[in-house]
Amino acid sequence: MAGAIKDLFTELLGEDKTAIEIPFGNGFFNINQSVVNSWIIMAVLLVISIFLTHNLKVFNISKRQAVTEFIVLSLRNLIGGIIGPGGMRYTDIVIVILLYIGASNVYGLFGGLPPTMDLNVTIGLAVLAIIIVEYSAIHKKKLGGWFKSFAQPVAIIAPMNVLELGIRPLSLCMRLFGNVLGATIIMELLKMLVPLGVPAIFSIYFDLFDGLLQAYVFVFLTSLYINESTE
Repeated sequence: MAGAIKDLFTELLGEDKTAIEIPFGNGFFNINQSVVNSWIIMAVLLVISIFLTHNLKVFNISKRQAVTEFIVLSLRNLIGGIIGPGGMRYTDIVIVILLYIGASNVYGLFGGLPPTMDLNVTIGLAVLAIIIVEYSAIHKKKLGGWFKSFAQPVAIIAPMNVLELGIRPLSLCMRLFGNVLGATIIMELLKMLVPLGVPAIFSIYFDLFDGLLQAYVFVFLTSLYINESTE
């Protein structure tokens, strides 16, 4: 059993996650499995978006359009309520991040490894989130006001505020990565230890509920940061 667990960790955390090898010069240009999975997820989201938004009307709308408008308005109200009036212009991009992370986290339901289990992916998402946060602050306060904000409420805490620029993305990426990795490891161990059918029940929680919850936590914190930056 110990050997099986060791093999599991090696499979999930091993460095070689190459999905596609493309000859390049004297070697290969490797494309990671998480990148391929991200392409698949983005393609699925794109197809769904095209299906839901084609042939939109102002009057006599279809049930499909009504469902689409309900989803969009619900997500905008959810995220907009956290971001606040000062950051409403960033609502849609935060929703896109929410949809991508949510879809990535539930990818395990279909037998694949979630892209968010790759630390490189979560780092990229965290950096993107912080860029949006800091851009919103600069857009609101201008460059001079943004620099001055590091010395508020008192100048002595300026080093701590600067340090927070690095702590925030680190916290976002490690929280998302750790939770998704932990859920995946638990599911794989369950498949090894318990009878067929039982893992499917736990999958509803770890791959679906917890996956969507972690996506919400990520954008919730991002939205709070935007709210603070645009006050």
